[in-house]
Amino acid sequence: MYKSILIPTDGSDLAQKAVRDGISLSKAMDAKVTVLTVTTPFHIFTTDPQSIEDTRPEYNERMERHAATILQAAANAAKVSGVACETVHVEHEHPYQAIIDTATSRGCDLIDMASHGRHGVSAMLIGSETLKVLTHSKIPVLVHH
Repeated sequence: MYKSILIPTDGSDLAQKAVRDGISLSKAMDAKVTVLTVTTPFHIFTTDPQSIEDTRPEYNERMERHAATILQAAANAAKVSGVACETVHVEHEHPYQAIIDTATSRGCDLIDMASHGRHGVSAMLIGSETLKVLTHSKIPVLVHH
């Protein structure tokens, strides 16, 4: 049914579970996966406590390390399961749009993602990226709770 599945992740516990479940689904369907993580560009004004003291180069370095860690873990899980996997790191102001754009450009026929990732103030200010994907995507979306 599905041949190419996009699995976006922010590295949260729920997103890691969605990655594992998405890889299992991909294996059962003999589909390939693309695992995506999206980081937002550096902002001088931010609500992210980790970013308040960062300079632009420090922030970029931290985001690159974080993305590499997340994507390597997903690639390893796919390899162990025997699932073909590509990894993608995108910087974008709007993560939901990066998810939709990546799914479209990679020819994915399903987006498999966690119901939420961010918590607290940043979730209230930013809103649910999952809800935005559900609202704007023309590609089917499978949501893990």
